[in-house]
Amino acid sequence: MGKSTFFTGQPVLNQLLSLLDRNGIRLLAKRGGHDRYYRYFDTYTHLVTMLYCAFNKCTSSREVVSGMKACLHKLNHTGIIKCPGRSTLCDANAGRSFEVFARIYDQLYCRHKQLLPDSRLQIDPRLFIADASTITLFQRILNAPSPGKSDGRRKGGIKVHTLINAADDVPLKVSFTAASANDMPFLKEIHLQPGSFIVFDKGYVNYSQYERFCNEGVFFVTRQKKDARYIVTNVHELREHSRASGVLSDRTLLQGTRTQKDGIKLKVRLVAFFDKDSGRTFEFLTNNFSLPPEMVADIYKKRWLIEVLFKRVKQNFPLKYFLGDNENAIKIQIWCAFIADLLIKLVQVQLKRKWAFSNLTSIIRLHLMSYIHLFNFLNNPERLSAVSGKALQLELGGLDIDFKT
Repeated sequence: MGKSTFFTGQPVLNQLLSLLDRNGIRLLAKRGGHDRYYRYFDTYTHLVTMLYCAFNKCTSSREVVSGMKACLHKLNHTGIIKCPGRSTLCDANAGRSFEVFARIYDQLYCRHKQLLPDSRLQIDPRLFIADASTITLFQRILNAPSPGKSDGRRKGGIKVHTLINAADDVPLKVSFTAASANDMPFLKEIHLQPGSFIVFDKGYVNYSQYERFCNEGVFFVTRQKKDARYIVTNVHELREHSRASGVLSDRTLLQGTRTQKDGIKLKVRLVAFFDKDSGRTFEFLTNNFSLPPEMVADIYKKRWLIEVLFKRVKQNFPLKYFLGDNENAIKIQIWCAFIADLLIKLVQVQLKRKWAFSNLTSIIRLHLMSYIHLFNFLNNPERLSAVSGKALQLELGGLDIDFKT
C-alpha cells in the first residue's frame, strides 16, 4: 500500500523539533545556569511546552498541561517523560530568563539561514527593515498604559522592536520596551555592514544615528517629517522615466539639528513621490545619491514586508492571551512565537508545493501529533488521502459486518 511513503514513526511535532539543535540548547542552558533549580523541567522541555502552546494556539496554562497529558505517549518521542504541572510551568515562565529563548532563536536562525532567502522575490540581501509593533496587555506590567477607558480602567502594552533582513522575512534582531516608549533608541542597537540599506518610518528620526550610518557606510531610507527644517542646496533634473514613475522632485538638502552641543548638519537627499494607487504624495529621505529617484521610493515600499511579518505572527500564534502576568513570561511567549514562526517558515521554503503560511500553520496544528511524514504529505496531500482511503477499504473488507437489523 506504500504506507511508508507517508507515515513515519515520529509525530509532526518531533519532526519540527528536529530542526533545533538539542545539544546546543543544553549547552546554552548550562552556560547560563538556566537549569540550576529545576529537577526535570529543563530548558528544552520548557521550550517544547511553549512550542506546543504556540502551535495549538492554547490560551491558558490549563489547556497546555491537559493537552500534553492527553498525548504523553507521543511526546516521549521528543524526550519528555513527564508533563509539567501548571504551577511548574508558571514558575518557570516567571523564573527562567527569556534571554535563553532569544539565544535559541539566534542559534536556529544561524543554523538554517542559508535556506531562508526566496529567490522568487528578487530582494537584495543587503536590504534591512526596522519597525515596531505593539501587543496589548490587560495589566500595566511594563508601566505603559494606553488612554483610559470611560470606567477608569487602563490597559498596558509591550512594544516589540524588530529588525529583519528583507530577503529572509524573519526577525534578525528583537528588542522590547514599554508601549509608550520612544522608537528612536532602537537604532542605536543596529549595526550593519557597509553598503547595506536600512528602511524605517519617520518614528525613528534621530540625526545622531543618521550621522553614524553615514560614517559607517550604511544607507538609510525613511520619510521626511512635516516640521523638518532644511536648506535646499541642489535641485536635480528628472528624467522622463522618473516623472512617468511618479517622481515629483529630487533635491539635495542640508538638514540637521541645533539642539545638541555642536549641532548636526547632514547632506541628505529628498525625493518627492506621488503614489497613483493611494493618491498621496510622499517625501523620502536618504543618504544615497547614486540610486535613481524612483528606486528610492521602491526601496521604501519594501517596508510592508515587516508589517506582513507582524500580522503573520499575531494571526497564527497566541499573543492575545499570555500564560503569565509578569514581564519575563510575556517575553518568553513572544520569543517562542518567533521560534514557531521560524520553524514553519523553514518548512515552507523547503516544500516543492506552494503553501500559504496560514494554511500551512493550520495543517500543522491539526496534525501536530499525527504520525505522518510532514514533507511528503505537504508536497502531495491528495495522494495520502487516496492511500488512506484504500487502506480503510481493505480493513473494512476483512471484517464480517452484518448491516441487517
